[in-house]
Amino acid sequence: MKGIIDSINSYIWNWPEVMPALIVLLVGTGLITTIRVGFIQFRKVKHGINVIRGIYDNPQDEGDINHFQALSAALSATVGIGNIAGVATAIHYGGPGALFWMWVTGLFGTSLKYVECTLSMMHRDIHPDGSAAGGPMYYIIKGLGNNWKPLAVIFAASAVICSFGTGNAVQAFTVADQFNSEWGIPNWIMGLIVSSVIFMVIVGGIKRIGHVASRLAPAMATIYVLGGITILLLNYEKILPSFALIFEQAFTPAAELGGFAGSTFLMTLVWGVKRGLFSNEAGQGSAPIAHAAAKTKYPIREGVVAMLGPYIDTITICTITGLSIIITGAYTVTIDGQALNGSPMTAYAFKVGLEPILGPYGNHIVTVAVFLFAISTMISWSYYGDRSIQFLIGNKAILPYKIVYCIVNFLASLFALEVVWGFGDAALGIMTIPNLIAILALTRIVKKRQDEYFAEEHVPYKIR
Repeated sequence: MKGIIDSINSYIWNWPEVMPALIVLLVGTGLITTIRVGFIQFRKVKHGINVIRGIYDNPQDEGDINHFQALSAALSATVGIGNIAGVATAIHYGGPGALFWMWVTGLFGTSLKYVECTLSMMHRDIHPDGSAAGGPMYYIIKGLGNNWKPLAVIFAASAVICSFGTGNAVQAFTVADQFNSEWGIPNWIMGLIVSSVIFMVIVGGIKRIGHVASRLAPAMATIYVLGGITILLLNYEKILPSFALIFEQAFTPAAELGGFAGSTFLMTLVWGVKRGLFSNEAGQGSAPIAHAAAKTKYPIREGVVAMLGPYIDTITICTITGLSIIITGAYTVTIDGQALNGSPMTAYAFKVGLEPILGPYGNHIVTVAVFLFAISTMISWSYYGDRSIQFLIGNKAILPYKIVYCIVNFLASLFALEVVWGFGDAALGIMTIPNLIAILALTRIVKKRQDEYFAEEHVPYKIR
């Protein structure tokens, strides 16, 4: 299985060897959209925050959930294992410089999120029961025409596959791996517990998902971020040298050093972009599915909410994780001849970094965060697969999909790290390509709608 997955990834992420095509397409599309929409991700942050606060929310608007719940549902999928294990994996294979390329992916990702989520709102379907359905499969057909339907089908099929990999298997494995590492709990027991919890939540649909996510996402992020910030405050004198190391090794990676296996510039770049995309899913087309359920009649309004996502998950949380790992030297540590990788590396950083306050128990923050992050991610990704399978087959396929989703969740806890992460990377890459093509073709429409939206006066709903 590992051989097959590695072969697929060699074409997606490593071809051609000089500069992988997907890296060029992802970063290039982010740059193009940033220019086309006039760097809106820097100019309209305040407006996005006001929308999240709910001051423009009209309960009579079509949709299932409010702006805050939509962002929470999307963040529940993105603020997850990628922020803990993903950053550690990037540094393990690409060195500290990989964090720089995660930042680049995040900054350009803000404009990708803005465009794709705006398009999703513009072209969503409202079903007779009032529920909403949207995402790249809808705006590919409605925005580009029926001749492009095969591209929409490819995206939806890839999204279903990706929901089993990126949003499910990787999370389930990491939870089982972390609890086994910390407390010796057999992987199959954690797999059974987690898959049962997931099933109980996802059978309730997006309203239950949004309800759970709007409470779980802020709570889990707060606990983890406070722990990371505490490490930085306790080691404040190492922060600037750590940034200097990141910038230096982003372009000139160091030779082998402890847990860092040594790298080339291309390897550092690829691992930074891969894990950056994994952390925020910008351009991947998953977040538009969640944001399409928001209650609003202004597509741009949901777009500015969505663009805040990468600021939270990649620019903020991933940076805190990365600095904690670098400051504590966790990426140079080997145990029994094996370099730390994934969530155990981050757990080690928290254990060492928080020792002055929590003694030897700081790693438990990571264990709890891994569990909560993974649960929230798996819940949200089940909805992405749900909407995609409905688009492909219809409502009759939704319940069987959810059952298979939970079975895969259990089985993934028993697999090897390289197989699970490789499967997630392959599915993520396949899913991203159709969406980026659509974004490039339809950004001009978003710019026109953007100019019309900001030409209006936006009055808070309660004082109308």
